[in-house]
Amino acid sequence: MQTLLRFLDPYIGLMMLVVAAAALLPARGVGAQIAGGAADAGIVFLFFLYGARLSPQAALSGMTHWRLQLAVLACTFLLFPMLGIIIYRLAPAGLSGALRTGILFLCLLPSTVQSSIAFTSIARGNVPAALCAASASNILGVFISPLLAGWLLQRGGVVLSFDNVVDIILQLLAPFVAGQLLRPWIGRWVQDNKKLLGYADRGSILLIIYVAFSKGMVDNSWTNIGLTDMALLGIILAGLLAAALSLTYLFGRKLMRLRVEDEIVLQFSGSKKSLASGLPMATVLFSGPQLGLIVLPLMLFHQLQLIVCAILARHYGARAEAA
Repeated sequence: MQTLLRFLDPYIGLMMLVVAAAALLPARGVGAQIAGGAADAGIVFLFFLYGARLSPQAALSGMTHWRLQLAVLACTFLLFPMLGIIIYRLAPAGLSGALRTGILFLCLLPSTVQSSIAFTSIARGNVPAALCAASASNILGVFISPLLAGWLLQRGGVVLSFDNVVDIILQLLAPFVAGQLLRPWIGRWVQDNKKLLGYADRGSILLIIYVAFSKGMVDNSWTNIGLTDMALLGIILAGLLAAALSLTYLFGRKLMRLRVEDEIVLQFSGSKKSLASGLPMATVLFSGPQLGLIVLPLMLFHQLQLIVCAILARHYGARAEAA
């Protein structure tokens, strides 16, 4: 129970408060322009920090265990998109098109870094391999996720214009590359001020959420979403997570015959989706009033994966202690 409570992220509570604030006091007119400009600046700041934090050496150091690393990347950028396409095409017609787009979009995102490593550690898995896998997933995800979104979502009817491509380059890729290039000089400072910068990047994400949900409130995009849609969305996300955890387990145990410590890495790193990377990407890719609905599946999936994986990691850890 203590482990479960530890990973019930209070930050999700702050997100819900921001959503409520956007519902009661949405940004309008000049205020919306100012908030939107601040959110765009926050996106640039976030991806600059990601570039400064993520170590290419960490991503490369564990590549000697190449089968495991390729398996994690395959689950992240092949298995999950396939599951997303299946859901997108087979989801009930009553489910909002924006929610279906949001489900497919979350399936295209990279894995998490912090929680993948934390859960692997609790489960007594191969932590260095988890660090390598999560770092590689996030570095490659900055490039691969927008490309997958541009391809798969356009096939599904979501048109990404030339302006979207320019925004991706200017707001995502350029600051990330700048952070990577400046990392030898500012990497230590970023690490030493990790707590302070953590507040700053989480604050930026909260601002992005406020702007996204304000657009939906001003344009009445939420009027067609009912309790049935929310219940159906929860069921679909739970099924998606169950499928990802089950398939990564089966691939590691039955197909690849990995050691238990490496199975744990594949399961926890290959089944996660990054909220921190996904929200800014969504803001760049989807600028219309449907943005709030599109990011809603990602926000719910984030909390769901924390709860389920906390229980699973504790189970693995207890089994290792007994052995």
